[in-house]
Amino acid sequence: QVVFALNQTLLQQESLRAGSFQIPYTTEDLIKHYSCGDLSSIIFNHDTSQVPNFINATLPAHERITAQEIDSYFRQELIYKRNERMGRRVKDLLQEHPDKSFFFAFGAG
Repeated sequence: QVVFALNQTLLQQESLRAGSFQIPYTTEDLIKHYSCGDLSSIIFNHDTSQVPNFINATLPAHERITAQEIDSYFRQELIYKRNERMGRRVKDLLQEHPDKSFFFAFGAG
């Protein structure tokens, strides 16, 4: 999976450099959707933003399965598990210091 991910990342970067592939959203798009509180429509419908989107229709079936496994792994590790860890930390801080005020800020990704 690591070799597959590296190869796909390199292919994607080469395509970007050659101009035959474009990122489906710009930084301005991200800022606009972030400001509106609507990143799900632009981020989660394309990829996790931290990693390239490996799933595409041109891959052979067995490589598409590998790409889906990698995508699922990244979403689980980089988003869902991270959110659970942050949630536990916030809950613990609030329970340990009930008389204290806190300000928590979370990123959109």
